[in-house]
Amino acid sequence: MATAAEPAPIDAVLLLSFGGPEGPDDVLPFLENVTRGRGIPAERLAEVAENYHLFGGRSPINDHNRELLAALRADFDAHGLGDLPIYWGNRNWHPYLEDTMRTMVADGVRNAVAFVTSAYSSYSGCRQYREDIATAQAAIGPDAPQVGKIRAFFNHPGFVEPMIDRVRATLAEVPADLAADVELVFTAHSIPLASASTCDYEAQLRETMRLVLAGLDADYPHDLVWQSRSGPPQVPWLEPDVVAHLDAVAGRGRRAVVIVPVGFVSDHMEVIYDLDTQALARAAEIGLWARRAPTVGCDPAFVAMVRELVEERRATEPLRRALGVLGTRPDVCPLDCCPAPVRPTQQPGRPPGRPS
Repeated sequence: MATAAEPAPIDAVLLLSFGGPEGPDDVLPFLENVTRGRGIPAERLAEVAENYHLFGGRSPINDHNRELLAALRADFDAHGLGDLPIYWGNRNWHPYLEDTMRTMVADGVRNAVAFVTSAYSSYSGCRQYREDIATAQAAIGPDAPQVGKIRAFFNHPGFVEPMIDRVRATLAEVPADLAADVELVFTAHSIPLASASTCDYEAQLRETMRLVLAGLDADYPHDLVWQSRSGPPQVPWLEPDVVAHLDAVAGRGRRAVVIVPVGFVSDHMEVIYDLDTQALARAAEIGLWARRAPTVGCDPAFVAMVRELVEERRATEPLRRALGVLGTRPDVCPLDCCPAPVRPTQQPGRPPGRPS
């Protein structure tokens, strides 16, 4: 029997994600979930909903998570983890985390680990998921399982190396007469400067960008830029925005760009709308040849990384692989890590962002 000094063995894995609408009728309820408590006017939510309706009212994120679940199950089965169940819960849409955890209780799960579909440390990408787990546990009561969060994986080779492969393949598409004139534009979701100053989000993104660049065969002009900002205009966020940056690239006489969504693990709404729709359209308007590199998705190396991180938490002497100079994040975050942002009152006329 496990004691206080000897925690119970890990008996399940939880895939924990943001969630997204599955059809037109889901869009407004989903956006209401995302923005609850922020005072967003209904007419602004309706405007943002139109972005989803461009894609049939369906975010790609849930389909990606289904594919990732299937890939994880196959990989786990092939590597001796066939007895370890894998569950899936979301913050903002079905399957909701609390419902999933109630299923885990019914199945007898006592001590799970959660893999969150965010590679970096920030409030919304890390701490808020831990808060989501605590909220669900409180709602369930004393029977709720323990759920520990797997560490941030921004510098794990299973994340970085598939990204290098995708950037290299996209660079191969650049026309020969533009190959000497291409710039790499790394993008990630912007956050308020106040939040960025209290976490390692930007530093981790810059490290991942550096690792990707180091894995390519040549040096390229590059920069880290931002997308999908929201909120009152008087609140400063990380800049420059990707579309404004493309204007600057063209203004310097560059003729080609490869956009690298370094901040994302799958092609969800911020990728297919902010990049594939808005940014690529702007590039065409100003005469830039542009392509967007794919995200890592369900690359076998990424799937194997998830298994490795699970096994890391089960091992008495874990390997804890990481590239570069920043090392690995702790398994248990410090109490003051990535504090919640102080949210100003939403100003009329400012839409929320386009969540996944």
